[in-house]
Amino acid sequence: MIYVIATVTVRPEHRADFLENVRTLISATLREPDCQSYDLLSSITEPNCFVFVERWASRDALSQHFETPHVQEWRKVSPEFVEKSVIEVIAPDHVETL
Repeated sequence: MIYVIATVTVRPEHRADFLENVRTLISATLREPDCQSYDLLSSITEPNCFVFVERWASRDALSQHFETPHVQEWRKVSPEFVEKSVIEVIAPDHVETL
């Protein structure tokens, strides 16, 4: 099992657009067979900072996730909303930053 922690800063003027579009991503991701959990958390001190907390069966499962149509679509639209992101993949023996 691996974890993914993805911290995203959203452009303030596109916060509502981000939230509207991310719902589709989350819904589709939760239907993936090797997705064990996929949550989006919002900071209460920084309203435009969000954190995805994900749990996957394996690193291969995460790689397959990146190739799904809903992630490909997210990659097309998210640059309009997302100002900055940091993605960390946490495995038992190391942490990988994407």
